[in-house]
Amino acid sequence: KVLIDVPRSDLAEELGQSQTKIQALQDTLQQVLDRREEERQSRQVLELYLQALKNEDTILSKVAESETVPREEMDVVDTGTSSTSTSAKTALSGRILTVLKEKPAPELCLDSRDLELVSKEDTQALASALRWDTQKAEALQQACDQELSKRLQQVQALHSLRSTSKGKKTLP
Repeated sequence: KVLIDVPRSDLAEELGQSQTKIQALQDTLQQVLDRREEERQSRQVLELYLQALKNEDTILSKVAESETVPREEMDVVDTGTSSTSTSAKTALSGRILTVLKEKPAPELCLDSRDLELVSKEDTQALASALRWDTQKAEALQQACDQELSKRLQQVQALHSLRSTSKGKKTLP
């Protein structure tokens, strides 16, 4: 960084080289610094992506564990009349509805496909299925939209980094 910041004429005089050679040297040094910064940013994004995957796996495993117990109880105790009436009102599965009702931030517990289903669901039908008011259901749909958007941005950033890193492999 210091060699890049030094005036070209001073560096050329000190090293006994022409200013064109010093310019080439400074340009090469700047490229190396730029590449290192890009690599650092790529590592950060990949670490965030891996952390998000781990969090999603943890959340999904917890949802799967909590899901098995209520189903067994429902098979033994209940005939499922409430789920039948719910399915008539909404296309969302019982698992999705359970997550939406029980989790404090359900948009973080659902996969992208489920988030899309919730976002596209009729607000009135969703509110009715969850026994919530329309405003709360609408807020949930907005949170799901925002989470979907955030995930899409992360995927686009990852694709951008991949394409950028593929182009950098040809550097000397």
